[in-house]
Amino acid sequence: MLRRLMLCLLLFTAAAQAQETRYISDEIFVVLHAGPGSNYRWLGKLVPGTSLVEQRRSTDGNWAEVRTSRGTVGWVQAEYLASEAPAQVRLPRVARQLEETERESATLRTELDTLRGERSQLENALAESQAELQRVTEELAQLRQVSGSAIETAEQNRRLVEESESMRLSIDTLEADNQRLNDRLQSSTLIDGALAVLLGVIITLVVPRLWPRRRSSSSWA
Repeated sequence: MLRRLMLCLLLFTAAAQAQETRYISDEIFVVLHAGPGSNYRWLGKLVPGTSLVEQRRSTDGNWAEVRTSRGTVGWVQAEYLASEAPAQVRLPRVARQLEETERESATLRTELDTLRGERSQLENALAESQAELQRVTEELAQLRQVSGSAIETAEQNRRLVEESESMRLSIDTLEADNQRLNDRLQSSTLIDGALAVLLGVIITLVVPRLWPRRRSSSSWA
């Protein structure tokens, strides 16, 4: 029973290892051999960043059987395998991400400036409407005081009331537009800040890993 459990565990471990993706680390190139040793014939050369599927390890753990993206199966020294792509492969990817983030940030800044300009125009229009409403209100009050004719006063009052209501509707519309622009402006500001934080996080976490680590020279022949 114990032997069966051990056998199942070994098979499960081997199957799990077969699914793991590995990358050739920062070397000029690595030779793919036909067997687990440098004395086996060459099957090809693997450049840094080559993606491989590790299938198993040799008994001493120094060699790994791998499969290339073209289906070639061979052995490489395990010390040249890494779980992540090397810096020289990740660098262009990170650079593209930074460029895209900068473009998005520039677009958002342009939209933010546009929204600020629209808000300023609406605020000016709102101020003018409020001044006009105040003028109409004062005129209505004066007419009520000096008018000697009830009919004229009633007609003028009706006209002024209509103008007043029309101005109030215009003000309500302008205030609603101003509120919507304020909401959009706040949302754009938050997005711009989030992109700036994201950019800082990418630079802080990724850039220090982009420098290739020095590896002690070893013979692969």
